[in-house]
Amino acid sequence: MNNTKNKKISRLIAGVGISLSIAIASVPVIAPQEANAATVSSTSKANSVIATGKKYLGVPYKFGAKSGITSAFDCSSFTQYVFKKNGINLPRSSKQQSKSGTYVSKSNLKPGDLVFSDTNRDGIINHVSIYIGNDKLLHTYRVGVGVTISKFSGSTWDKRYVTARRVIK
Repeated sequence: MNNTKNKKISRLIAGVGISLSIAIASVPVIAPQEANAATVSSTSKANSVIATGKKYLGVPYKFGAKSGITSAFDCSSFTQYVFKKNGINLPRSSKQQSKSGTYVSKSNLKPGDLVFSDTNRDGIINHVSIYIGNDKLLHTYRVGVGVTISKFSGSTWDKRYVTARRVIK
């Protein structure tokens, strides 16, 4: 009888142990959820920046376009305007913008990152575009083209790439 009672107790303890293991394993961990919330927030902000920029597809290019106008943009007035509409202030020129945010390598670009190039090869950054994912850039760069989406890999902006910055937190 004692042996039967010990087997029942052993089974009960084993069952409780397994139940506790399952319960503990299914408890959510708080830190990853917080990190995930930050990722969702930055992804949402990037999507909003990109959507804002896409509203201006086809708007003419004008070198030295004034800040805050939407009838024409140069590359940096475009990025400055689009980001400001989403609560992120950037300086006016591409060279100044290239010092904003934090450095990100070309291989780690995420949608919403700023990509900087030296298109005339004089050692000075003179172009900025917005990386929108899938190897594409949203930017403006020439009269007759205006705000457009371009492929990044192999392009002038890739071949004359200088740096990239992440300004969305």
